[in-house]
Amino acid sequence: MADLAPDLQLTPTEQRVLGSLLEKQVTVPASYPLTLSALRTACNQTSSREPVTDLAEQEVEQTAKELKEKGALRIVWSDTGRRTLKYHQVLTDLLDLEDDERALLTVLLLRGPQTPGELRPRTERLHAFDGRDDAESCLVGMAERGLVRRLDRRPGDRDHRWVHLLGPSGVEQPEPARRADREAPISDSPEARDERVRATYAAVAEVYADTLTDELDHLPFERWLLERVAAEADGPVVEVGCGPGHVTAHLAAMGADARGLDLTPEMVEQARRRYPQGRYDVGDLRRLMRPESAAGWGAVLAWYSLIHLADSELPGALEALVRPLAPGGLLVLAMQAGDDVRRISEWHGVEGLALDLVHRDPEAVLELVAAAGLTDVEWFVRGPLSGLGETARRLYVLARRP
Repeated sequence: MADLAPDLQLTPTEQRVLGSLLEKQVTVPASYPLTLSALRTACNQTSSREPVTDLAEQEVEQTAKELKEKGALRIVWSDTGRRTLKYHQVLTDLLDLEDDERALLTVLLLRGPQTPGELRPRTERLHAFDGRDDAESCLVGMAERGLVRRLDRRPGDRDHRWVHLLGPSGVEQPEPARRADREAPISDSPEARDERVRATYAAVAEVYADTLTDELDHLPFERWLLERVAAEADGPVVEVGCGPGHVTAHLAAMGADARGLDLTPEMVEQARRRYPQGRYDVGDLRRLMRPESAAGWGAVLAWYSLIHLADSELPGALEALVRPLAPGGLLVLAMQAGDDVRRISEWHGVEGLALDLVHRDPEAVLELVAAAGLTDVEWFVRGPLSGLGETARRLYVLARRP
């Protein structure tokens, strides 16, 4: 096996096609093998790809044929429905890859040289490594088989990068502009981040609540969206990360049986004081329970409450929100759209903070929503309202549990 990887020698486009098939086989098994159109979309998606490409359908089709000749890909007919050609990778069998090796190789094919610390969270949906050392141990074993090698440490870097040996990886090319570290929120630990969230929102609770009390008066689209949720929800509604409670109160005013949940006790106290007719509890959205009065929630809203999670945490958070939904129940997401991570050091007059706010790529969010098994997905992106001090686009997603 040590001699096979150097002999394979994939072009950059072949690497992208195989990496995309390896990824989608695990993350969206219901749609796998992929049609030509789906494969092109997977290759060109803007999230989890470095560099981002714009491959034409004919180019993807020709590349797949070349991979078939190399024995790394199989072209099959769909099992059901109209006879459509689909594409299936056989690199896993060709290289006799274990699940952990497969996960690392997939991300190396899709994103180029990376450190073990970068690879561990980026492979979370493909294989759960116990930590950075576990990922590095697997890389060492892969190196002994001739699949990867460790690069020399660059000036200023704290760790070595690793690169696959299945073809040119652009190691000698000029380094692209560094992307935002989307794992920055949990660089110390998720527990430390949670404590920063609680401490930050506790410090700004009253002024934050004062600022947001009449927020919806100036947001007609958001009011329309919330009124739709109140009208369509068949059962109790919960807003997770409710903050000072104004969105939950608006839903209740529209006739919904709505309640709020928030991680920060001081925020819950603000909500209870300002909206005494409502129900507000302290709790963690990642451990959301079903309502006492029904078999499941009619709607779960995460209204700007996933913005402090690292990318690797998002799939698990969505799973936790979908699990207690009733059949037909709605999941509603609101967040800033983009690809950057903003560090908050001063907020509402409070200084000395260190809280990360993660903007999300709409395509990546929609892929996670589909992977969570939701259907009837609607999504909206609106531009920033400069008059309200907004600088980022806003993403809103509605999806239904079958």
